Amino acid sequence: MTFPNAGGEMGAMMRAHDWNRTPLGPVDGWPAALKVAVNLILASPESMFLAWGPELTFLFNDTYRPILGPRLSWALGATMPELWSDVWDHVRPAVEKAFAGTASRFDDLPLTMARRGVEEETWWSFSYSPVYDEADTVMGLLCTVTETTQRVLTERALRAREAELLLVTDALPVLIAFIDRDLVYRFANRAFEDWFGLAPADVIGRHVGEFVDATGLEARRGAFEAALAGERARLELDWPYVDGRPRVADIRYMPRRAEDDSVDGFYVFVLDVTDRKQVESHLRETNETLERRVAERTHDRNALWQLSSDIMLRCGFDGAIVAVNPAWETVLGWSEEELVGRNLFDLIHPEDVERTVQGAKASAEGRSLARFDNRYRHKDGGYRWISWSTRPDAGVINAVGRDFTVERERTEALQVAEEALRQAQKMEAIGQLTGGVAHDFNNLLTVIKSSTDLLKRPGLAEERRLRYVGAISETVDRAAKLTGQLLAFARRQALKPEVFDVARSLMSVGDMVGTLTGSRIAVHVEAPEETCLVDADPSQFDTAIVNLVVNARDAMDGEGRLDIAVRPAVAIPAIRSHPLLPGDFIAVSVTDTGTGIAPDDLGRIFEPFFTTKGVGHGTGLGLSQVFGFTKQSGGEVQVDSAVGRGTTFTIYLPRSGTAAPAAVQSPEPAPLVEGHGTCVLVVEDNVDVGTFATQTLAELGYCTVWAVDAQKALAELDRDAERFDVVFSDVVMPGMDGVALAREIGRQHPDLPVVLTSGYSHVLAKGGTGGLDLLRKPYSVEELSRILRRVAMVRRDARAEAGR
Repeated sequence: MTFPNAGGEMGAMMRAHDWNRTPLGPVDGWPAALKVAVNLILASPESMFLAWGPELTFLFNDTYRPILGPRLSWALGATMPELWSDVWDHVRPAVEKAFAGTASRFDDLPLTMARRGVEEETWWSFSYSPVYDEADTVMGLLCTVTETTQRVLTERALRAREAELLLVTDALPVLIAFIDRDLVYRFANRAFEDWFGLAPADVIGRHVGEFVDATGLEARRGAFEAALAGERARLELDWPYVDGRPRVADIRYMPRRAEDDSVDGFYVFVLDVTDRKQVESHLRETNETLERRVAERTHDRNALWQLSSDIMLRCGFDGAIVAVNPAWETVLGWSEEELVGRNLFDLIHPEDVERTVQGAKASAEGRSLARFDNRYRHKDGGYRWISWSTRPDAGVINAVGRDFTVERERTEALQVAEEALRQAQKMEAIGQLTGGVAHDFNNLLTVIKSSTDLLKRPGLAEERRLRYVGAISETVDRAAKLTGQLLAFARRQALKPEVFDVARSLMSVGDMVGTLTGSRIAVHVEAPEETCLVDADPSQFDTAIVNLVVNARDAMDGEGRLDIAVRPAVAIPAIRSHPLLPGDFIAVSVTDTGTGIAPDDLGRIFEPFFTTKGVGHGTGLGLSQVFGFTKQSGGEVQVDSAVGRGTTFTIYLPRSGTAAPAAVQSPEPAPLVEGHGTCVLVVEDNVDVGTFATQTLAELGYCTVWAVDAQKALAELDRDAERFDVVFSDVVMPGMDGVALAREIGRQHPDLPVVLTSGYSHVLAKGGTGGLDLLRKPYSVEELSRILRRVAMVRRDARAEAGR
């Protein structure tokens, strides 16, 4: 049986399955709609299954396999009620609804399952969609499913951490809040109870205007606008207590920036500075009184000198104290008798002495200081922060000082709170990315660890051994795919660019797109008659288009219109922080009529693991792959979206002036056998990988020589290069990397082929392979054997041709 002709492991299992013993019967008799649906789920990266016919015969794809657990061995071709008997009562209504022609979707549905022999609580997001045959009759249902158990548990833990952060902010003597661009409170600490008489829960979600009258709102408008424009703002306002007592507030606004540097709101930090303002007001009144009395040539200055709560001082430029007022004893504990004749610098904190000396020199030069802060020793041994105003006069310095120690401590506490919130925001972003990666890799490692543990069991049947080995191999492939998606976002994957016609490529996948979206979405592909050549990786391009189509389908909830258009472009418009870029480009647009993307989310949609879909639906890596592939290919991605109307993604790629090469079918050599005589120079700095590679090649009948770095490899070649048929080298090594080694070998030994291997390399990401063969890690034994055999055969054929 040749159907299906693809589909990975499940495609092979379907081809080998005895369908005569199932209600579906022989594959040759399957209706076209069933075959289309089977091809759809096998080609999808999403976890999907298909239940067909009245018996609900069960078919599924590779991605769905881990969900089955111990059911996997007998799931293919079973009936859905039999296979999922433990949850059948929960899902049966949705199945019946789908066969009645109505699709259903469930997010974070809790299900108690016995998939590992014991009952466990799990959560799932899935959708059931009817599948119609040629007579427009519902013959089956299509399910896209994602397990959200880990995310649900993770969100619970996140809420616990947020509660801890709230405890910290509640303990601070500062009113702290976060306000979004709509001026709606999104966070409030317990200080709101003192300022407004309201609990934080009664504040969050409400507009600022509900707590501040029109006059107060207008007074703050300028600061709001500045903060939303990305600037810090600060103002002081009269803000009476709830009972009417006067109060002055020092309000600071700090903008919060999203990952794309856009401002999505601002933090508010409010400090009660009533005492400080009263002191400042008193100081101003005192100064005004002094000026008036001087102007009137009165002799009342002595009374002020005696009564002032601020400390006053007359001293020489050398620091010798001439006179002090009684406030010194109140503020610092020193009496007039203890201070007069003493040097002022004896009381100054050692760290402030040099700066104060410079201030005294400035006074000696005739300069007045409006504010000069330093620390003075109290008689009890402690230090107080004093803010001075000074003026030189007739060889002495006249100074008035105010103790602002308490105010400074409050300011420092506010700064600590601001830094704590900034750090929390940074850690949240890092946690989102690392948590997503750790979650996916832990799932993959669980499968590998479980399989290896089972393989260690004695007396294991061959069929089970092959199944566990297959599970390990499949999981490694999935891990490689995940790292590839992350490297695509980071623009660090090694692409295989070639010149191809974008329009022809899209037309060739048009039918597949229609199958992927479903019959309720009208798909229109528009391409010009002229060729639209680009130099990029066609496989990554197809993956990017599929990711955009899947996003569009989900945004339209399975019904709407999808337009895919190709056109030449003379420039890339100004996008994000990049200016308009003139040039010759090909633009590919994917437009849907879905729900659109919220403006606050537009700046984050390309982040790994960020998704605007329903909770648990999708990995959040699709748009990351689109962004990484496009940027690494020298292009750009533009997003235009209107909530409720739809979204357009436009990929811009540089147009190629080189004609597309004709396809050449190269025969694939079979894996090598013993005694073929091929000699391989293995260059690998990692001991484990080098040992494995040489032992594997020896098992296949190769002769191997192992060099641990490029210099030792060149030394082996200098000794006798003719003994080697091929060089197999890692890319990332200390000193000379694999690409540089290959270039040096090409210069010294032009006919000796080099095969590179790497799982990731910034060298490859920047410059590519330079035409060299590349075997991506992780690789299989057969892949290693095949590529070495092929390049060795090419060399031998070339030598044989040259000898004729």
